[in-house]
Amino acid sequence: MRIGELSRRTGTATRLLRYYEEQGLLTPQREENGYREYGEHLVDRVLQIRGLLEVGFPTRIIAELLPCLNQPREIHLQNAFPDKIALLETELARMTERIDTLTRNRDAIADYLEAIRVDAAPADVVRGPAALAEK
Repeated sequence: MRIGELSRRTGTATRLLRYYEEQGLLTPQREENGYREYGEHLVDRVLQIRGLLEVGFPTRIIAELLPCLNQPREIHLQNAFPDKIALLETELARMTERIDTLTRNRDAIADYLEAIRVDAAPADVVRGPAALAEK
């Protein structure tokens, strides 16, 4: 796929995709005519990059983490003591906190929607078929 298609599918500006490539985060193939060809696997890769950037990871750390997100996993953290370990522990804690908050919010919204559906449903639907039989 071309960069415009990758941009559309990931909701990421083409300028950002080029930046990710400059930073070594994306590696498209080159066709004979010099055009970049972005493989299907890069859709997920862009979403992973964006997620890591959103929680505050710098691109230099993301470049080292990306191989760890592959299957099979590869570890490429050079000089991992102690600053990178501290950074990763801090970011892991932030991500866990965010996940917990999102989970609580998701559960609250689901409960609220369920209550709305019950209140908005016609009485016969809420009470079920037995209520109709009583009539």
